Amino acid sequence: SELNASSNEGYNIKTLTIFSELGIRIPRPLGHGPSRFIPEKEILQVGSEDAQMHALFADSFAALGRLDNITLVMVFHPQYLESFLKTQHYLLQMDGPLPLHYRHYIGIMAAARHQCSYLVNLHVNDFLHVGGDPKWLNGLENAPQKLQNLGELNKVLAHRPWLITKEHIEGLLKAEEHSWSLAELVHAVVLLTHYHSLASFTFGCGISPEIHCDGGHTFRPPSVSNYCICDITNGNHSVDEMQVNSAGNVSVSDSFFEVEALMEKMRQLQECRDEEEASQEEMASRFEIEKRESMFVFSSDDEEVTPARDVSRHFEDTSYGYKDFSRHGMHVPTFRVQDYCWEDHGYSLVNRLYPDVGQLIDEKFHIAYNLTYNTMAMHKDVDTSMLRRAIWNYIHCMFGIRYDDYDYGEINQLLDRSFKVYIKTVVCTPEKVTKRMYDSFWRQFKHSEKVHVNLLLIEARMQAELLYALRAITRYMT
Repeated sequence: SELNASSNEGYNIKTLTIFSELGIRIPRPLGHGPSRFIPEKEILQVGSEDAQMHALFADSFAALGRLDNITLVMVFHPQYLESFLKTQHYLLQMDGPLPLHYRHYIGIMAAARHQCSYLVNLHVNDFLHVGGDPKWLNGLENAPQKLQNLGELNKVLAHRPWLITKEHIEGLLKAEEHSWSLAELVHAVVLLTHYHSLASFTFGCGISPEIHCDGGHTFRPPSVSNYCICDITNGNHSVDEMQVNSAGNVSVSDSFFEVEALMEKMRQLQECRDEEEASQEEMASRFEIEKRESMFVFSSDDEEVTPARDVSRHFEDTSYGYKDFSRHGMHVPTFRVQDYCWEDHGYSLVNRLYPDVGQLIDEKFHIAYNLTYNTMAMHKDVDTSMLRRAIWNYIHCMFGIRYDDYDYGEINQLLDRSFKVYIKTVVCTPEKVTKRMYDSFWRQFKHSEKVHVNLLLIEARMQAELLYALRAITRYMT
């Protein structure tokens, strides 16, 4: 097989040379595989999947007309992928309050808030395919006033959802000839939160553009070793080829002890739970401490990312981004889940105004939250529920959302600083995620486990955004 690979490579170079001499430019993929963070050989190859995964690939291709790189990375977790594809298909293509081209345009608006050119480009093509007006793609100011009016909600929902009020909702529902119906608005809100979260997954897992997309190919001929030095300087190489550990020279034994230490902390916390329970006052105090501390979690290489023109034209106020809620002396009241939660309030509101979608989203939340293979790195038969809950609740804590029955002291025990930096960046400013951040947390864990973490992050983020938006809609209705 090595001989075949070698002869194929020689054949490909010779073929490219002939095409070049004829003046025909042949694109080559930039990078290696669906993710810049995960070695290609660790991602399931099309053609080697089992029957279940083959059916998922077929469903994805039938629904989208393509097998995109998000699907190829998510398939690490087939149960979740099935639910994700079903929900996304319903939102984009099944009967609903909004016309098809509006749905894709809202997807573009949402992805653009995080400068996610990967998702923007996918939905530009879909928007045109379903008959969308190309003029709208010249900038949000060229879209109908009704969609322009959605820009403010998109902005606040993406970056500071705790600021959403019933006045935002009223402004959209009472805009005279440009007004939204309640059903249309719920459809739009679900699409916005879906694509804000999917932008987080795209950056969090380092999803690469497909070869036919912008940024996914080059016309430069390959060298015999399959990449030239300009590839390396542009970061278009795999970790294996470069033999570089971007997380630093961490020995295997160090990262092994990190796993052992985490397992021991989980065991100790379980024992403490069994022995004593903190008072409500103490639990509330621990939440406020964790919420305050989360404001000071940021990456050492944190810097402003200037949006490219081709993305920024799809939204207004490019300087508006994530801000911690207590900066500049501003105080936001804690959102108590006991007063308004997804299960008792949000779910029924969505289902009433956009039938079946509440059920699909609820199923996706449950799968992400409960998904487990009872493994941690090299360990088997591990109950990971404590760790999964800490991740979910930490994300909600960053958004000011509190569970009265949860001890927030557990978060500092289970999530170390490098992990918190990664979580906060993926959830709040995904456009700033780097491979160094991805590599630096859970160094002994498998890539499938890190993708699993991303599923928790995006679903917890989506639920947090939905809670704020749906609470505002409920307040408007009452």
